[in-house]
Amino acid sequence: MNTFIGIMIPFVGTTLGALCVFLFKEKVNDKILASFLALAAGIMVSASFFSLILPALQSGGDDAIIPVTIGFMCGGIFLYILDRILPHLHPNTNTVEGIPAHLKKSTMLVLAVTLHNIPEGMAVGLLYGVALQSGDAVSFSAALALSVGIALQNIPEGAAISLPLKKTGMSNWKAFIYGMLSGIVEPIGAAIAIFAVSLVDGMMPWLLSFAAGAMMYVVVEELIPEAHMDEHSHSITFIFMIGFAMMMVLDVVLG
Repeated sequence: MNTFIGIMIPFVGTTLGALCVFLFKEKVNDKILASFLALAAGIMVSASFFSLILPALQSGGDDAIIPVTIGFMCGGIFLYILDRILPHLHPNTNTVEGIPAHLKKSTMLVLAVTLHNIPEGMAVGLLYGVALQSGDAVSFSAALALSVGIALQNIPEGAAISLPLKKTGMSNWKAFIYGMLSGIVEPIGAAIAIFAVSLVDGMMPWLLSFAAGAMMYVVVEELIPEAHMDEHSHSITFIFMIGFAMMMVLDVVLG
């Protein structure tokens, strides 16, 4: 039950963000949205290091640096391939990425967030898989810290989907449902990752670093550039640092 609740927490964050469609008439102020993106980027970078890479190094023994390095790079390459293949459209832009496809704008907006959520769901599932295998309370606390951290950064993602959909003429409820469902891939991905952990032995350094690499790709490719909005901002940099520190504290205190 604790594991089920844990893997659902990030989905709850997306749902809370999607609720913004009932609170704002058109869209969140660009500076506020940029601040949320910077906070999310800081949380994801911190989670990649403290929740994924460090445990990967610790679980692999003296020679862990080799699988961790390779796994990290493979995670970034995996997201790059998905980014090039999956047709998607980021909010506040009309440039369609991925293979050309005749899809609705709403569908491509949801697919853009789905790209972000895949590595996050994997990461949460991997940590809960490790916790289930070890039965260690500290491992469960570390997994919970990652779930909470990702849920915090999912709030602006839910809003970034539902509000643009509302602007296209979609009803509030329909925009909310689309925004909420954009996060459903996370608990699904987490469940698959938990199942994978139960099947493989000795692969944790590879799997954890793979998830970290995928998350870092999202941060550098999407979140940080979008947060700066084509201008250098010192406040965005400090908000990124706050996000990093928040996730670090969560991981240390709970994990």
